[in-house]
Amino acid sequence: MHVVVVGCGRVGSGLAGILEDSGHTVAVVDKLQKAFRRLPEGFSGRTIVGVGFDRDRLRDAGIEDAGALAAVTSGDNSNIMVARTAREVFGIERVVARIYDPRRAAIYERLGIPTIATVQWTTDRVLRRILPEVPATEWTDPSAKVVLIERAVSPSWAGRRLGDLDLPGLARVAALSRLGVGQVPTPEVVTQEGDVVYMAVGTDQIDELDAHLGGGGGGHP
Repeated sequence: MHVVVVGCGRVGSGLAGILEDSGHTVAVVDKLQKAFRRLPEGFSGRTIVGVGFDRDRLRDAGIEDAGALAAVTSGDNSNIMVARTAREVFGIERVVARIYDPRRAAIYERLGIPTIATVQWTTDRVLRRILPEVPATEWTDPSAKVVLIERAVSPSWAGRRLGDLDLPGLARVAALSRLGVGQVPTPEVVTQEGDVVYMAVGTDQIDELDAHLGGGGGGHP
């Protein structure tokens, strides 16, 4: 697959190197020629000097043959303009924009443009380490109707079937982490104290799910 990366900072240059090492062709666009010095030694992809939402520069980068585009400059406005140009003008389906303002990120997610809000991502993980009781979400779908949340299995659930944690039609276990090792479990897996589950749940049902998980399901059968 051909990928266009707009922005050759630490994120863009690292991404370009990983993509090329994975067998993809890559073109990098940046407004500064000197930015390309950050690219890994031996990088063989195209480098184009210019602003990423300039359609001619995107054509120079091979956007018309691209399967994906990542807009990872240091500016929210530039990234969203690049993402929208790629999606709306060139019809690129796999588009992601790096957004520093989490409020903007949420808006653009609802418009169907996947975003990475780096500030919110970091904040969530810091809070999780120092205030583990603070709710945090791992992922939110573009309509903001479904989220993926991380929850530790309480001692009252130990020994029960993992499927018992589900709330039919409202919430379901998507993954399990046990002793630091992740897995996609079956509902028959027996829970252990210290397990961490990742659950898909409706945005409006998180409180109901937390009450269910905190109750322990009424004890052992």
